Amino acid sequence: MTLSLQLKQAVSVPVEVEEILPESVRDKSLAEIERLNLFHGNRRLPLAELFKVTGSADDQSLRWQGDLSGVHWIGTKMTVGEIVVEGDAGRHLGSEMSGGEIQVHGKAGDWVGGEMRGGLIHVHGSAGHLVGAAYRGSQRGMSGGTILVDGSVGNEIGHTMRRGLIAVGGEAGDLVGFSMLAGTILVFGEAGIRHGAGMRRGTIGLWSETEPSMLPSFRRACRIRPLAIGMVLADLRRRGFSVPERLDRCQFDLYNGDFIEGGRGELLVAALRK
Repeated sequence: MTLSLQLKQAVSVPVEVEEILPESVRDKSLAEIERLNLFHGNRRLPLAELFKVTGSADDQSLRWQGDLSGVHWIGTKMTVGEIVVEGDAGRHLGSEMSGGEIQVHGKAGDWVGGEMRGGLIHVHGSAGHLVGAAYRGSQRGMSGGTILVDGSVGNEIGHTMRRGLIAVGGEAGDLVGFSMLAGTILVFGEAGIRHGAGMRRGTIGLWSETEPSMLPSFRRACRIRPLAIGMVLADLRRRGFSVPERLDRCQFDLYNGDFIEGGRGELLVAALRK
């Protein structure tokens, strides 16, 4: 039976729950789980003071319920199991996780999958800035795993990303793949400006129906239809991510860059109107 954690009432002071993970509760009784600590602002409280706790954690599955937009660090450093969020989630969802799966049936805040190393995060709504990014002062962002966002995202997704996949069904802000080291970022909606700035390697797909803004340090190489694209699109659909049918037939313009950093990165633009 799934362990359910239902927020008793909306919070105006941030709540941090990084200690509540499938691996940390699986061998505990309900009474022991209720006594686990969280932070409410600068106050350390037992979980049961803010959440109604029901069910069992035997199957390593947690279900968070309620308006959790003020609840941060859900799934941080998670290694196994499943977390389902029924409602909006706060910042740092799944940051530094290395395994398991997180499903959010709502929106998520900034830093989704920050410095993530493995596993799957699927946000069925929108997400904030810095998805899959490095924390300030760190040399490496996301280094493995998959992040799927059905809606839109903010700026600097994939900042200093090293490995893994980020797919965005809606719009993206500015600086997609800023200082990207490697990995793959796919944006199916319109995006802002300065994408791939400072990227060294990796692939960015800008696959909306309008021409994206390009930095002058990127050069067009050719028009192609890589075999790997069909495999990636099929895998996204298998995971429940919506992929426009127009991409099953179109070709892609390949740009190399950022030539300020050697020009080994790839930027693929859907050639729909040419």
